[in-house]
Amino acid sequence: MKNNETSENLEKISKELELVNKKLKESEAFKTNFISNITNEIVNPFSSILGLSKNIMSVKEKDYCKIKTMAELIYSEAFDLDFQLKNIFAAAKIEAGEIEPEIMNVDINKLILSVLDIYKFKSDKKLLSINFNYDNSLELKNKFFFKTDSEKLKLILSNLLSNSIKYSNAADRIEIKLWIENDNLEIKVKDNGIGIDKKDLKIIFDRFRRIDTSINSVNKGHGLGLSVTKALVNILDGNIKVTSKINSGSIFTISIPEAKTTNIEGFAVDDNEFFFDNDNDNEIF
Repeated sequence: MKNNETSENLEKISKELELVNKKLKESEAFKTNFISNITNEIVNPFSSILGLSKNIMSVKEKDYCKIKTMAELIYSEAFDLDFQLKNIFAAAKIEAGEIEPEIMNVDINKLILSVLDIYKFKSDKKLLSINFNYDNSLELKNKFFFKTDSEKLKLILSNLLSNSIKYSNAADRIEIKLWIENDNLEIKVKDNGIGIDKKDLKIIFDRFRRIDTSINSVNKGHGLGLSVTKALVNILDGNIKVTSKINSGSIFTISIPEAKTTNIEGFAVDDNEFFFDNDNDNEIF
């Protein structure tokens, strides 16, 4: 009887070890794929920038249109590379546990509009209209300050907007809504793009996983963009929700509580000045 129990225990342990080994292999495969994709996302833009820069040097002085086109391509590649590096550096700090909120009074109005301004050339390329509206009580014609981390919130919004632009159909519409609920800052980013399959919603925030449509990342499928977004939202003690349907688009909603105190003196505002119409439903681009 005792021998049978021992045999059963050994068999159970053996199966558990096999399962652990399988999971370790899967994890290693995910990490290898992740590193490979990260490398490509850095090397490819660099190669394009070098090639285009070299071509510009051989263009005749009078061929302004050709120079302008190449310069725009260089800017686009450099922009993507810079954005991807921001996510990579953020992911590295998050993984190392070296990232903390740097709380200050943030002008939310200007922060959102600065992100929209940064991505204007991307949305213009696809003839997209971006609609920014807000709760009447906020009166965003004036400054609206909220205690949070400016840089982290900016990267969160950049990732969400970049995804919406990337997966929207040409000449489509993106909506951004801002409101306060139970003292929390609520921001919704809605598009009418290709959407996410229900079975993939559980893995879109995993940086070591990718889904077939590559919808889970601003970085062409390696899952880093949304994983960084979720981690940063968590660091700010907030939460992020997503609803989506194939061919109907996606809605990402973040909820962030206002910090009780600031640990950096001053105010976070953007240098650019923006003006609103009387209507609280603003067609930005």
